Amino acid sequence: MTQTCIQIDIGIHGMGCASCVGRVERALQKLPEVQSVSVNLATESARISVLDSDQVEARLRRAVRDAGYEPVAAHAAIDKPDESPWVGFGPVGLGLLLSLPLMLPMLGELADQHWMLPAWLQFVLATPVQFVLGARFYKAGWHSLKSLSGNMDLLVALGTTAGWALSVWLWLTASPEAMPHLYFEGSAVVITLVLLGKWLEARAKRQTTSAIRALHGLRPDVAHLIGAKGEVDVPVAEVLVGDTLVVRPGERFAVDGVVLEGNTQVDESMLTGEPLPVAKAPGAAVTGGTLNGTGRVQLQVSAVGTDTVLANIIRLVEDAQAAKAPVQRLVDQVSSVFVPVVLLLAFLTGLAWWLTGQTFEVALIRAVAVLVIACPCALGLATPAAIMTGTGVAARFGILIKDAQALELARQANTVVFDKTGTLTVGQMSLSSFQAAPGQNEAQLLSLSASLQSGSEHPLARAVVRAAQAMLLAPVTELQALPGQGLQGVVEGRDYMLGSLRWMAELGVDLAEFATSIQTQHAQGATLAVLAGRAGQGLQALALLAFSDQPKPGAAQAIADLRARGMQVLMVTGDNRHAAQAMALRVGLQPNEVMSEVLPGDKAAKVVALKAQGRTVIMVGDGINDAPALAAADVGIAMANAGGGTDVAMHASGITLMRGDLALIVAALDISSRTVAKIRQNLFWAFVYNVVGIPLAALGFLNPMLAGAAMAMSSVSVMSNALLLKWWRPVGQK
Repeated sequence: MTQTCIQIDIGIHGMGCASCVGRVERALQKLPEVQSVSVNLATESARISVLDSDQVEARLRRAVRDAGYEPVAAHAAIDKPDESPWVGFGPVGLGLLLSLPLMLPMLGELADQHWMLPAWLQFVLATPVQFVLGARFYKAGWHSLKSLSGNMDLLVALGTTAGWALSVWLWLTASPEAMPHLYFEGSAVVITLVLLGKWLEARAKRQTTSAIRALHGLRPDVAHLIGAKGEVDVPVAEVLVGDTLVVRPGERFAVDGVVLEGNTQVDESMLTGEPLPVAKAPGAAVTGGTLNGTGRVQLQVSAVGTDTVLANIIRLVEDAQAAKAPVQRLVDQVSSVFVPVVLLLAFLTGLAWWLTGQTFEVALIRAVAVLVIACPCALGLATPAAIMTGTGVAARFGILIKDAQALELARQANTVVFDKTGTLTVGQMSLSSFQAAPGQNEAQLLSLSASLQSGSEHPLARAVVRAAQAMLLAPVTELQALPGQGLQGVVEGRDYMLGSLRWMAELGVDLAEFATSIQTQHAQGATLAVLAGRAGQGLQALALLAFSDQPKPGAAQAIADLRARGMQVLMVTGDNRHAAQAMALRVGLQPNEVMSEVLPGDKAAKVVALKAQGRTVIMVGDGINDAPALAAADVGIAMANAGGGTDVAMHASGITLMRGDLALIVAALDISSRTVAKIRQNLFWAFVYNVVGIPLAALGFLNPMLAGAAMAMSSVSVMSNALLLKWWRPVGQK
């Protein structure tokens, strides 16, 4: 029997650097059921694809624990209630309290004073820092040694233990009247600085998960259910599809549904980024997590749990933040050999200083400085911190980025292909021209046309009814719809037909009076229909109706902005050449930038052909019929639309825009560029800290305390640089 591949998320506590990430991944990959593993240092979690089998999650958790780390709930970091910004500062504060007296001699030298604590007091102050506050480093370092790997904790443990042990040895071997120079302060301060860096890092991590925490916070815990005994409060987890719920003013919708009673305004800004409230009347769809305005409404539940739009959005953002960018592969390769290389460099540093005539004491201190500064945690945080912050802030403005690969490829793209209907255009036909025959009353004929089509759901019929919505409609009898041709009926005792030019030609209707208009409208890409009435033994053409889709507001500006970024912009559509080129001109495209008369199934082939020319292609579509082309592109951008298909588009595309604003395409490219830029900046600084710091420590320009401070600052600077993305806004938004 074929086994099903499932995805399991596990939270992991105790990881300190990129080497820890590699170690956890190797431990999990040893299990035969595991197909792929992605461990994220910033979210402290693992996403594992495994073959479904009995107790597979328990075995995964055991593998994590055996590797020396603590498996916890998948969203433990996210689901925590809001904490004080000072949470976890206790060990840091105690370390500072014990370490500051040890630094008195250094501070005294700056003031030309010679303060020195007795050796026994230095020992009493430094030992709790070394073995109580620093116990976490020994524990993690021991686990890494057992697995024949290395991590940052091992480097800190080895370096500070060497400094502490050297100090004890110098103290115990010195003559009673002598006051040897001890290095207790170096080991204690290094451990305290590392703990301070970890605490600052944890604070920054909580900020990077703020987008997910905010999305989780949109879901109410209780819903007001209308049952057999009236209105009762029930947990949201017990709500079923088909239930009727009441949502009061100011409350959030608990689940997706359709309004049954009441009118209100709904704030959908957290999902779409659109600040203006949206009017909702009976029959309108509402999304779980959005905020009800001033009206009390009843809704029928259409989706619950993991099937809701909000759950899909959370899943997309989590997927993006859990994924590794392609550039991260380089970091993983470096980290796998980093700690062994550093251990070798530290040994060679100590040996070199000793062989050049320095004392063993000096040689050991130089080796300790190398161990302390060479922390790979900044390397491990560089990529995920930027991805988490970038995808999180993008989600706030209605831009859902599916994975890190979409971020990198979007930045490299040089060609954007737009679907026409519903993407560049509103996707709703409107009556663009109504021309009555000479001698006829235009208003009466428009009312007559709307009367004939008032019962039809055809898009063109709806357009006529909307155009005549303020008019009084006459009753129609003997109404008959003829598929592909039009319809006919009797109004006030007279026969009328309304339909296509081809049908009118078949009926023998003379269209000579409208010949010029027909030619003009065809050139503009309009869809045409004719209203005819029986006159004597024949039919007379009474009016020419022209229908057209309208370009979306901002379509021309978005295309101009894309061109300004150096992009080639194309349009693909199934419309005939005249209609396609007419719309292209309205949005600022040239005839040679239009691919017309393309069947839905052939759009993907057009995208593949562009890729074969060496182009990196972004495909922009609006739903189900564009899914193959979205999947075929290097990056698919799906635009949520009122007609549905959003779920399909989410899965087929790398980026989903939660509203149909074309300006968001430019914004999506902008945030992807900025996020990738932050990744590269972070990796640059993380490498620079080590490339510059290790030689300086080896040459004796950095003592262990300065090395510890530099190491802690490397992680903090990487996280701080990534958090600058939180201030990003799409152009034109505050």
